[in-house]
Amino acid sequence: MPDTLGPGVAHYFRAGGDTGSTVALNAAAWQRWSLVPRVLRDVSTVDPSVDLLGQTMASPILVAPMSGLNNVHPEAEVELARGATTAGVTFCLTSGSSRTVEDVAGAAGPYLQQLYVWDDRERVLPFVDRAVTAGARAFVLTVDSPPQAAFYGFRARVFGLTPVDSPHFADGPPAGSPANLIASDIAWLAERSGVPVLVKGVLHPDDAVAAVDAGAAGIIVSNHGGRQIDGSITTAEALPDIAEAVAQRVPVLVDGGVRQAEDVVRALALGAAAVLLGRPLAWALGHGGADAVAAVLSRLQYGVVAQLALCGVTSASDVPRDLVRWRSWG
Repeated sequence: MPDTLGPGVAHYFRAGGDTGSTVALNAAAWQRWSLVPRVLRDVSTVDPSVDLLGQTMASPILVAPMSGLNNVHPEAEVELARGATTAGVTFCLTSGSSRTVEDVAGAAGPYLQQLYVWDDRERVLPFVDRAVTAGARAFVLTVDSPPQAAFYGFRARVFGLTPVDSPHFADGPPAGSPANLIASDIAWLAERSGVPVLVKGVLHPDDAVAAVDAGAAGIIVSNHGGRQIDGSITTAEALPDIAEAVAQRVPVLVDGGVRQAEDVVRALALGAAAVLLGRPLAWALGHGGADAVAAVLSRLQYGVVAQLALCGVTSASDVPRDLVRWRSWG
């Protein structure tokens, strides 16, 4: 993100955990999966839609939950939701938003609600009820941000960003995952909310299996955009094993380093049902509002259709595994 939004804002959205090495590796790892296109296929019609949580989505792209957007645009999450809606893309709202769930839902329609919880789980329930009433069709429970990670330099308070005046929590939203978060909390949240729960922040296939066994309706392969553990496995590396472990039971989504249409197609070939896009949309929001967000998403959607056709694939929901091959060099 260019510094035209101010060095603190730019650093916040660029930075990662500690040195930030995993941020760069996330993007680079997708390039290690070489596409192996097929030819002599009838690609006169290419269907980019996918089915997720009982809904047909126009494309396999979602907006990732992001905080700090009040420093990027005065309308923050509402403006981002407007852009996503224009492009026909499903929106996931952070629980650390600066705008109310009602305002965002009014711009986004049915949406996904990211959630952190406190050690005292009951404290978050009024917000859970409020989000469901506003139109949250599922919760995205983030599980990879324990309190010990709070010192990392991307945290907004370190760089003097405008803090979020939370419209939902009197003492501010939960800052991350509680240290005592366990698999049984998934079923608790699903039962209490009455909507599906996706678990975000999974990098090991055994953890994915445990989450699904505990009631997760989906898995999001994520290393928090490289903002937690430097040196961790990238999402492009983690995705295939997790998809093999649970994709026959629940949808698997992925984020981290997705920058172009080829990356989306690679993710689909590796077993993802959809991808989530974050940083590029924060940049677009800050430099052109909803129109720029819609333009980025529309261009990416068009690119996915083009890449599928170039690879001889006619459906985003049926991309074969042998379309990609891990490149051992470069």
